[in-house]
Amino acid sequence: MNTNYEKVKSYLLELGFDISREDEEDNVLVIEDESSGVNQMVIGIADTLVIFEQYIFTVPKDSTDLFKALLIKNRDIIHGAFVLSEDGKKVLFRDTLQVENLDLNEIEATISSLGLLLSEYSDQLIKFSHSK
Repeated sequence: MNTNYEKVKSYLLELGFDISREDEEDNVLVIEDESSGVNQMVIGIADTLVIFEQYIFTVPKDSTDLFKALLIKNRDIIHGAFVLSEDGKKVLFRDTLQVENLDLNEIEATISSLGLLLSEYSDQLIKFSHSK
């Protein structure tokens, strides 16, 4: 049994998140919380890191202005940042925490940061997601 996996899972349950999928062998959890905008957030637990990722939208063809706007917005995000998927086709929210000193407040702060970002920036994100 992976103690880091169990630690993260127990914090998520304590915070009231719904674990919609889990794979203890691969150290992956997927959570949902409609009220805070969390939709299939993937949480990967490694030996030293916990990685949070959530898909936001697919990148439109002409994306220079989009990338500029997202980089500017990254300055305002308390925890985490906008990132591109490895293939460059998806915008994700991502945060990485060290597992050694991880506590409940850090996990809550990461997920709250996403919720705040989505509530404050939702109109612009919707506009970006509908760009062609």
